[in-house]
Amino acid sequence: MSGIVKKRKHTDSSATVKKHDKKLKADKKEKKEKKREETPEDVVMEEEAPEAEEKEEEAHNEEAPTEEKKEEEAPKKSFKDLGVMPELCDACETLGFKNPTPIQCESIPLALEGKDMIGLAETGSGKTAAFALPILQALWNEPSPFFACVMAPTRELAYQISEQFEALGGGIGVKCTVIVGGMEMMPQAVALGKRPHIIVATPGRLLDHLENTKGFSLRNLKYLVMDEADRLLDMDFGPILDKILKVIPQQRHTYLFSATMTSKVEKLQRASLHNPARVSVSSKYSTVKTLLQSYIFFPFAHKDTYLVYLINEFAGQTTIIFTRTVNETQRVALLLRALGFKAIPLHGQMSQTNRLGALNKFKSGARNILVATDLAARGLDIPSVDCVINFDLAQDSKTYIHRVGRTARAGRSGRSISLVTQYDIELLKRVEAALGHTLDEFPVEREDVLLLSERVQEAQREAIREMKNIHEKRDKRGGFTKNGPGKGKRRDDMDKEHE
Repeated sequence: MSGIVKKRKHTDSSATVKKHDKKLKADKKEKKEKKREETPEDVVMEEEAPEAEEKEEEAHNEEAPTEEKKEEEAPKKSFKDLGVMPELCDACETLGFKNPTPIQCESIPLALEGKDMIGLAETGSGKTAAFALPILQALWNEPSPFFACVMAPTRELAYQISEQFEALGGGIGVKCTVIVGGMEMMPQAVALGKRPHIIVATPGRLLDHLENTKGFSLRNLKYLVMDEADRLLDMDFGPILDKILKVIPQQRHTYLFSATMTSKVEKLQRASLHNPARVSVSSKYSTVKTLLQSYIFFPFAHKDTYLVYLINEFAGQTTIIFTRTVNETQRVALLLRALGFKAIPLHGQMSQTNRLGALNKFKSGARNILVATDLAARGLDIPSVDCVINFDLAQDSKTYIHRVGRTARAGRSGRSISLVTQYDIELLKRVEAALGHTLDEFPVEREDVLLLSERVQEAQREAIREMKNIHEKRDKRGGFTKNGPGKGKRRDDMDKEHE
């Protein structure tokens, strides 16, 4: 009984409190209305403004999550969305191209509309598929021999572009031929006699065939692509390009792709493209977000030891080591081999067959370390590269960007490490200025590195002995003469990298 009474008292008191609150609220309303009658309108607006702002903020906060959800829910574009036909979409899926890259999203729809195009994009952005897919789709609709010609600055890049065309167009029966210097002309003439759909060529050898191979012409060419246009012009291909442009049809589709827009590229654009659409994914030199960049600072005397330490740290990973000279490339490869690492050199003084062999061994995984000059810095697409080591820091920021662009390609992550001695500080500062940020220092315990010194010194002596043998053999053969005594650079050698 006492419990019930207590509850009643509690409910009675709460009821009286509620009544009291209602009276207070009513009094406040009356006072506000009186104030409004007494004060001017602008004062009333000022008082109401905070209340309105609070309501707006609450409403915005309620709406914000839904907007974020919409952004999250927005699906990525597929190749089908861009207008690519099903057969080529299947080929992309087979090659592991899940979603188009930004340059592909921008350029493929424009190309399918039949527009000329100039594309500016960072290295490793998927430029090859950006022009290959529209060309293959047009070829499917209107098959004909010598349908398209792609010009590239180097032999290695030409072979790579050809592989991409064959991989994407295998399902529709595309025939592709590579025409580059350093190879016999007769087999190439025979291949051209079979009238392939796509020709991938370096300009010097292409002009040789246009001038000397009977029955070969590009009178019916529908598509012309100039890839790495800035590099084409840097390698003095300008006059050759002018001659080629004079013997191909004016009515054609032309795509020009370049990493940078130089004055030479603009001049070439005006000469070869008609009302082009410009696609620029990255107008300045930049590296992809998935790339981790760092450096190690140490005395020059311990350079080899620090390199071996890093190779040990990343054991089993695919690595490209960039050096400045041919001699250093050979020496570093021999040094690493002496220590039991699967290293293979790549430089411009190797024969074309040996260069392709070295690349294929690295791509297949038979060798997991490629020691290279800047021959491998640009255009080569080796998707599985985990790490890039700058044994010799690049002489300019442009070369640095292209070197580190060999890793972290097509959305993958990667790492680059630059070895910096007391003589490289100025070069490092230039690179950081171009990137717009400082590089992080790679954490290394000096004592751990120097434990390897003795073994590295033995390998150095062994590498020097082997280098002497190589030089002796080279001297007996008459040595390397790039162009012969007193001769300028031959057309056939223009697509060959010389360091």
